Amino acid sequence: MQNLNFDQNITVWSAIADNVFVPHNEASERLVEICDCLINQVGEDETHPLASLMEVIGVLIKNYEAEHVPELKETF
Repeated sequence: MQNLNFDQNITVWSAIADNVFVPHNEASERLVEICDCLINQVGEDETHPLASLMEVIGVLIKNYEAEHVPELKETF
């Protein structure tokens, strides 16, 4: 098992915790803004250092919306 350096993790997490979080309310809008900024920075570059962060935030948004945003019903 990999040795976790908790002191280092605490320092890093403290620096990013305001931008990476599980939304529980309308704070999901903040994540969408952050994701938009990441998309502008990362684009299609899967090797970009922030690509995995963009993916994680995208999953957080997707999960929140699946649970809290009603699907639009098509009316024809």
